[in-house]
Amino acid sequence: MMDDTSDLRALDALLARNSPERVVVVTGAGMSAQSGIPTFRGKDGYWTVGAKEYHPQELATLAAYRKLPREVWHWYLYRRTVCRAAAPNPAHFALAELETKLGDGFTLISQNVDGLHLIAGNSQARTLEVHGNIDFMRVHEDGSNAKPIPIPAAMPMLGKQDPLTDELWALLRDEKGRPTRPHILWFDERYDERLYRAESALAAASACELIVVIGTSGAAAIPWHASAEAIRHGASLLVIDPDSGPFSDQARDLGSRGLWLKGGAVEWVPALVERLANPRSSS
Repeated sequence: MMDDTSDLRALDALLARNSPERVVVVTGAGMSAQSGIPTFRGKDGYWTVGAKEYHPQELATLAAYRKLPREVWHWYLYRRTVCRAAAPNPAHFALAELETKLGDGFTLISQNVDGLHLIAGNSQARTLEVHGNIDFMRVHEDGSNAKPIPIPAAMPMLGKQDPLTDELWALLRDEKGRPTRPHILWFDERYDERLYRAESALAAASACELIVVIGTSGAAAIPWHASAEAIRHGASLLVIDPDSGPFSDQARDLGSRGLWLKGGAVEWVPALVERLANPRSSS
């Protein structure tokens, strides 16, 4: 639970130390969890094909797509149904407000593929979805630009037990009739600048004065490297997470340049944004 005294004073002190004008925010699954989106690594993530049950880390691969393209698409369209049933939470809207205030001084690096940051109002230009977006598809072989999945508004969203109809399967082709894949970075693939703007994420981190890490365990490479780049170039680190982990340890090791606020994004992000958007209020 948010402490309105000591933690807020610590936050004010951190922000007063360098009065950041260039801010990078990194978001992970904890951000979307407060909108009701599961991580899909628990029981809700498993998927049955015939008599075999697949783990998400087996399905979210290029190898699985090449072997079972229709089944992989079926799973992703179901996941998309879950994501679209969710709505941005107050922390999402607060970050959209922060972008409006800071303009080019703001960069959002998100591991989340649910698209909730864009729905809340963050721009595509300043939102680096380094793991992709579940609302988009692309041709794999030639790396064509990702395009929205063309599912008509009148078509009902796909439930877990619904079959992937031939009508829906036929829509998952580009204008030349070529098969597409979800625009998602899979476990057996590498980060890529052209498709996922990974190098842009690290460049933004190296130039910021404050990096804010929200709801991520550090298991993925880009958030950790972004934090390390920011710190190496003198930025302060603010971690918002209910649980301790590598980032909270990193913040502790930084002394006065680091702070861990124990709690969820909804509890802390609006308070942070209020201070960054209106610096005099925290003086």
